[in-house]
Amino acid sequence: MGTNVFDSTNQQSEISNSIMNNGSDPLIRLNSVTKVFLTDEVETHALSGIHLDIRPGEYVSIAGPSGCGKTTLLSILGLLDTPSDGSYSLKGHEVANLSFADRARIRNREIGFIFQSFNLIGDLSVFENVELPLTYRGMAASERKSFVTGALERVGMAHRAKHLPSQLSGGQQQRVAVARALAGRPAILLADEPTGNLDSRNGEAVMQLLKELHQNGATICMVTHDERFAQHADRTVHLFDGRVVEDRIAA
Repeated sequence: MGTNVFDSTNQQSEISNSIMNNGSDPLIRLNSVTKVFLTDEVETHALSGIHLDIRPGEYVSIAGPSGCGKTTLLSILGLLDTPSDGSYSLKGHEVANLSFADRARIRNREIGFIFQSFNLIGDLSVFENVELPLTYRGMAASERKSFVTGALERVGMAHRAKHLPSQLSGGQQQRVAVARALAGRPAILLADEPTGNLDSRNGEAVMQLLKELHQNGATICMVTHDERFAQHADRTVHLFDGRVVEDRIAA
């Protein structure tokens, strides 16, 4: 397990504050991370001995066949799950042993999620969907408006701010989902099969958007089973049976 153990809520909060103000390199470091799922009859090793560094400004794709551990790895990176063994440091601080509340707080401020299924709330407008994580953060209304408007402009969706998700195409909904991930200005964007529910044209458009965001300084880690889209990244990590079998920088 991780080497840093925190004895109180106050100590954990101090660590989470430090994470959100730390510019250390690498941004993310996994060391010998293992994830085992246990049931009454089966022990499944989803990840085995994962070593992975992601530095600020990198665009990393996590590739491999279905069932190889890609989504489990992304869930650990996104603080949605914890390793069974090994350590995970974010901005130089071990995060596996933080409290649920501090993990949620760091996730809200430091990690932007882009999901395959968009995960937009149907009865909220585009603006309100993008604003929601900032509301949970306790940000003032005037500041939220500035952040949301800026994010929607970056993805070319400011003109649809008052529309409902049902009034948008799939490609437009994914652009809104990207804006929601961007709005809080996170340290890293985690994208889980972001083109999985899109046709080829809209898929390419979303990939082009991610490329542009990366060129403008965003750090991105994307899970994909599609080699065409994996090649958009400047580094590809291949998983097989829960292990890293290749870590390749694009030519």
